[in-house]
Amino acid sequence: MYAIVNIAGQQFKVAKDQYIFVHRLQGDEGASIEFDNVLLAADGSNFKVGADALKGAKVSAKIVSHLKGDKVIVFKKKRRKGYKKKNGHRQQFTKIEITGISL
Repeated sequence: MYAIVNIAGQQFKVAKDQYIFVHRLQGDEGASIEFDNVLLAADGSNFKVGADALKGAKVSAKIVSHLKGDKVIVFKKKRRKGYKKKNGHRQQFTKIEITGISL
């Protein structure tokens, strides 16, 4: 069984006991959270699709840890002008474990 759920503005295909990285969520490590914006749920050949979201469907998860992603280098340059600018960024993520899907 799997579901497609909207978490923090992004859509993820999730299954039970799966670990995923999402943008930083509020909550302490070890806390349980629920997502009710389930767009699709499938069990074998049975599909349930909502007009916007499935009514009464929930995906429960547990926050495993908060961490930072790899560094992304942003380099800007204008040729023949002597303009160079180097900047870096590390996105903050939350690792969550999907504990269950209920319809």
